[in-house]
Amino acid sequence: MSDRDATPSDVPPPPTGPRPKATSRGRTTVPVASDNSDITDVPEFEFFGLPGPRGLPPLTEYLDILEVDMMRKPNESNKIQHHTMYYNSDHLVVRRGQEFQVKVTFNRPYDSARDKFALEFVIGSSPQFSKGTYIPVFPTKERQSSWEGRVVSTSGNEVTMGITPEANCIVGKYHMYVAVATPFGIRRTRRDTSRNLYILFNPWVAADAVYLDDETEREECVMTEIGIIYHGAYDDVSERNWNYGQFNYGVLDACLYIMDKAAMPITNRGDPIKVTRKASAMLNSRDDEGVLVGNWSGDYTYGVAPTSWTGSTDILLTYASSKMPVCYAQCWVYAAVFNTFLRCLGIPARVVTNYYSAHDNDGNLKTDIILDENGRIDRNRTKDSIWNYHCWNECYMSRPDLPPGFGGWQVVDATPQETSDGMYRCGPASVQAIKHGQICFPFDAAFVFAEVNSDVVFYSRRRDGTMDPVKVNRTHVGRMVLTKTPGELTRRDITDQYKFSEGSAEERTVLEKAEEFGCKREKSDPTLADVDVVLPTLEISVGNDFELNVEFVNRSDQERTVDAYISGNVVYYTGVTSSEFMFNTPTVEIKPNKTVKELVEVESKIYMRDLVEQANLHFIVTGKVKETGQIVTAMKVVTLRNPKLTVEVSGGEKVNEEMMASVQFTNPFTFSLEGVSIRMEGPGIMSPKFKYYSLIPGGSSLTWTEFFTPQRTGTTRVIATLDCPALRQVSGQVSITIKP
Repeated sequence: MSDRDATPSDVPPPPTGPRPKATSRGRTTVPVASDNSDITDVPEFEFFGLPGPRGLPPLTEYLDILEVDMMRKPNESNKIQHHTMYYNSDHLVVRRGQEFQVKVTFNRPYDSARDKFALEFVIGSSPQFSKGTYIPVFPTKERQSSWEGRVVSTSGNEVTMGITPEANCIVGKYHMYVAVATPFGIRRTRRDTSRNLYILFNPWVAADAVYLDDETEREECVMTEIGIIYHGAYDDVSERNWNYGQFNYGVLDACLYIMDKAAMPITNRGDPIKVTRKASAMLNSRDDEGVLVGNWSGDYTYGVAPTSWTGSTDILLTYASSKMPVCYAQCWVYAAVFNTFLRCLGIPARVVTNYYSAHDNDGNLKTDIILDENGRIDRNRTKDSIWNYHCWNECYMSRPDLPPGFGGWQVVDATPQETSDGMYRCGPASVQAIKHGQICFPFDAAFVFAEVNSDVVFYSRRRDGTMDPVKVNRTHVGRMVLTKTPGELTRRDITDQYKFSEGSAEERTVLEKAEEFGCKREKSDPTLADVDVVLPTLEISVGNDFELNVEFVNRSDQERTVDAYISGNVVYYTGVTSSEFMFNTPTVEIKPNKTVKELVEVESKIYMRDLVEQANLHFIVTGKVKETGQIVTAMKVVTLRNPKLTVEVSGGEKVNEEMMASVQFTNPFTFSLEGVSIRMEGPGIMSPKFKYYSLIPGGSSLTWTEFFTPQRTGTTRVIATLDCPALRQVSGQVSITIKP
């Protein structure tokens, strides 16, 4: 058949199935090492020349290695001096830039004049000296490598060797060999997992990029296992306890696996900038099969509801064992698990909450709310959203890639919102750069700047499609930024680290600078209406009826009439409306310089049927002043209070003595709660526990009891959550001090 006779059916079909993974074949001599779990066996005897025909030569007169003690127990000097005694690991865990010690026992006393030996540290699949993945450490001053070595002491056949890894060395899991030089070649120890060791970032050493010169901050942001994450509304702040569990068994390996899964080159893993940027992508599953699947829908049938988690341990261990993303997460879960990752590797980190966090869809510094000609909100055309709150992380590091002064706290965010360099990730972005409007600095400073600095602009849309700005609120977004106070159980307002005070000359300068870098702001300054609308702050429990008093304040000397629209909506915490449960259209007449209160009664039955998780009600009042044509607006988020769990512990409160924890709950509603799951855990004392109840009838109570045995001393907490489709975010906790 000729080419002319060919038909489309003769063309080979396109390939099906998964896209083949790109390889380094033909491009590099050996594959790029990108898996910390890959190992290369080093020969026990490495000949200097060709091996002899009869095998190994006689080596009896040369040093032979009998035993190697990594000094890896929690009560030994290595882990105590390196602040790693809490890691529940069978291996040695140390920090870079600081000396640790190992003991080597030979077959005879070591003679520095005639004996030559070295400790060899390797990481990854193809260790190379030039790449920093093979590091020999020598005991004599005459011969040193990038890692300093010295003989600390000798006793008989035993030599105690001190090793100081470089302060910028690769972070990860190494293996150590002991090598002895003979005239014929190098004799080594056989590979043994007991000589594996982990080397982490070191915020206690000034030469390390993550050095933090504040002991209280270090203790909180590296060593503290349990934290408080803030949520709710800026004028009604709620707390969520979280067990970061960075020292729990298996968590360190899970954190290293995350970088392996990302195929991050081993050689990049000593740079905290690269590590945190890679991790911000890998903590979500949007484009790289990362740790957590985001879900804001309210349907969590195929996973765990984000509000149900009590800590990071279950999530990280499940991901490392299943090799599949874990379901489900929202912003605080991403931030909490990211915090565990950072603290586990030794990078100082904290979870931060921004109240009224802007997420605009067109990359400017405006959050647009569209009203029709009568002042009613046009939900079809209003695309931007303001999250009631949004959680991200700050991590502490130097930024040699930026001008001096922009190191310190950096924003990283694993919640998938927008792509950065083609992937869903954010940061590290310098907090100083955000505060001073240097939004051109990498990475993603402009996005974070908009989250805390956007203006809320109300537009009135005419029938011909044109829009006029009628009100600009420049203080609503980024109202408050909170984190936990180091060493205390209180909150710390760090808003002033992100922005200058509203209306100050410094703030105007910063916003002008941001505009120079391409951020568009609303320049118009519409005349303020002479009528104000004030919405009260309310504390309401789920299931209660309540009254909403809307105040209309006339600041003019003439009577005013307002055609108002009062809308009550059930909203997700992201500001996205789920449903509108109330819509009133009162006409309010106000005498000169007087106030009129419009009372709106809200019955629980009208909002309970549509309530979504986190129980947020959003009231929006808009309207038009008849006499002047001016638009009035006000917004208020009401976070409904959930019932609480009662958590109690009993027992001796001593290490290795069995204790009992009980969780009690009473269903306060007249209806039954179905599909109820309860979780409980406590760092250092209790691994995560889980209990499922198919039904809790209205008005009935339950008690769940678990036994546990504390593993270490100190003050800690037992955290519990209850979760079901009809009632989310019920929690309780109790503090406990364990004695020796």
